[in-house]
Amino acid sequence: MTWRTSVTKAPLYVRIERELRARLDGARPGDPLPAEAALAEEFGVARMTMRAALNALETDGLIERIQGRGTFVRQRPVPRAAGTLMSFQDQVRSWGRTPSSRLLAAGLRAATAEEAAALQLTAAAPRVVAIARVRRADRTPLAVEYACFPPHLTALLDADLERGSLHRALHDLGLRPTLGSSTLTAQPAGPDGERLHVPAAEPLLVETRLIVDQHAAPLEYTVSRYVGSRYALHVTFDVQPPTTGAPS
Repeated sequence: MTWRTSVTKAPLYVRIERELRARLDGARPGDPLPAEAALAEEFGVARMTMRAALNALETDGLIERIQGRGTFVRQRPVPRAAGTLMSFQDQVRSWGRTPSSRLLAAGLRAATAEEAAALQLTAAAPRVVAIARVRRADRTPLAVEYACFPPHLTALLDADLERGSLHRALHDLGLRPTLGSSTLTAQPAGPDGERLHVPAAEPLLVETRLIVDQHAAPLEYTVSRYVGSRYALHVTFDVQPPTTGAPS
């Protein structure tokens, strides 16, 4: 891997981080980075400034520091096929990383109009089993997930919500997530920015999905808010022919 230096008129911290990200685009997993002191000398900055730039890259899962060995380029997460949903735990393990969650809230609460409609709840004052978690790969927060389920699934609240898989818990209850549909949007991080260690104004990739069980009954309605630089979706699509009679 060849390292180069470019100088741009941008704030110092932003310039260094952008330059290092550009270098990583052409790097291979396992490639070593120069030592922190060498990078600080190259850019003409204090080691504290360089350390902050490297910390941002480590937070995004682009590099890893190994005690006594140095800093290395990390294997980038494989994008998830948009037409396939696998459990978060299985996906993160497939990257060679350790999945975990930080529980934000869990319990029965009043359903929003969107949740009640998606889960086809007909009670006068519908309630849902709501579970909010920060989903992490190693120590890196990838997403804030707001999941809700029909009110009869309170047994999910007894599952290990920080180290376990909700999809596994559903299987243990005799329910099999089978089909689903998603809508993708982008929204500012807002209050979730602090939980994800990004600015409140940073756009997040937002996936709103509904999953049904083996009986075609609504099972899960979830809004997942991903940091775009840490998580990606791969989309395969058909190309529609031009409308008949339309000008070429």
